Amino acid sequence: VKWPPFVRTAGIKLWASWIILMIPQTNFKSWCCRKFSHGRKIREELLNSAYLELHYIPWVFNVCVTLIAVPRNYDPALHPFEVPREYIRALNATKLERVFAKPFLSSLDGHRDGVNCMAKHPKSLSTVLSGACDGEVKIWNLTKRQCVRTIQAHEGFVRGMCARFCGTSFFTVGDDKTVKQWKMESPEYGEEEEPIHTILGKTVYTGIDHHWKEAVFATCGHQVDIWDEQRTSPMCSLTWGFDSISSVKFNPIETYLLGSCASDRNIVLYDMRKSTPLKKVILNMRTNTLCWNPMEAFVFTAANEDYNLYTFDMRFLESPMTVHMDHVSAVLDVDYSPTGKEFVSASFDKSVRIFPVDKGHSREVYHTKRMQHVITVKWTSDNKYILCGSDEMNIRLWKANASEKLGVLAPREKAAMNYNQKLKEKFQYHPQIRRIAQHRHLPKSIFCQIKEQRIMREARRRKELNRRKHSKPGSMPFVSERKKHIVAVVK
Repeated sequence: VKWPPFVRTAGIKLWASWIILMIPQTNFKSWCCRKFSHGRKIREELLNSAYLELHYIPWVFNVCVTLIAVPRNYDPALHPFEVPREYIRALNATKLERVFAKPFLSSLDGHRDGVNCMAKHPKSLSTVLSGACDGEVKIWNLTKRQCVRTIQAHEGFVRGMCARFCGTSFFTVGDDKTVKQWKMESPEYGEEEEPIHTILGKTVYTGIDHHWKEAVFATCGHQVDIWDEQRTSPMCSLTWGFDSISSVKFNPIETYLLGSCASDRNIVLYDMRKSTPLKKVILNMRTNTLCWNPMEAFVFTAANEDYNLYTFDMRFLESPMTVHMDHVSAVLDVDYSPTGKEFVSASFDKSVRIFPVDKGHSREVYHTKRMQHVITVKWTSDNKYILCGSDEMNIRLWKANASEKLGVLAPREKAAMNYNQKLKEKFQYHPQIRRIAQHRHLPKSIFCQIKEQRIMREARRRKELNRRKHSKPGSMPFVSERKKHIVAVVK
């Protein structure tokens, strides 16, 4: 059938031939006039067209499908095989999830040395900042996946960077003992690239973070310094001990609270309104960095050198809420998702892992053949992507949900996705589904180290049981995994 011009120009979608056949022949012209009554010209062409004399259209171009709700009886007696059917659907959904798990999206190239730190723009989802070991800072556009600006900020390493809470500027610290404030916007034509403000310090600064609501930022190094943006000397200096401090982070909810990690194995908590620290917890090994939960004011997670991460409630530091164990080397960085239900960690074992806050093991592990030691990691503010920077000068962009379909979903796709998700949750503990859902291909080095550590852990457990068996009753009390790694809490 050759369609008439008014059908092509007006973009009218004809219905299927079986619908046309259901219309009485005597009322066919009047029905068409009512259906396509939005233009006088179309009405006249319809009334005079020979197409109205057709009783059958062999095929339909651009057919509109109307879904009609079918009444169903949900009486369980009429559906004796409901659970087996749901199990098969859950099994198929789990298999398809692993088939479509392609998390890696792109690699942002351009740095000439290892990526040492990153920062997110507080207002723009598509803007990310990165600092390298050669003192170079780059600003990236994630939509275009390209570098939009390059700054030679420091001599030596860029040790830390953060964006101002309003997004108009950002701060960097480096090995040259300086703190510099830069405009977020590129300079005008003919204008030189210069910092807005430069502070020359007496010691090397190893980290920086900005207050979430005020024009105040904190640096760490020999001590924790609180700065006002308009001054060249710190408002106050907080110290507890003599060792250097590697990281400092402000609480996003209780904005006057901040935490720091020192090289003497301490995690120290401060309140800006007090002149002395609040309390500190001493662990068995050094903590590299920490990150506050954006939804729970008192909860933070610490990345430790003993391959574990520890989630603490700052009110009860005697034991962590959860010990997260899966890495096989030191954990170097951690960042929370905007929902506060998950966090991502970067490790020296060349992998990135995603942990639920309340689970002891990771739900996902990301790695590539070329990726080396992962130094820094960030979870984007839209909860969809993860960025990691590593030794081999690349920033990699990953999906937060490995099998998620990107782009706009149709309503039926959303309904099917939600239905499959509920089925997977319902049958998640069945052996076959659990085996498929948890299986991950790992590099040979990580796989062998996991196997070796499992053997060592089992040997320690067996040795402890034998000692307890041949000792006086009560002389060797049981110590939980949570309390094993805590040395002391000092207030």
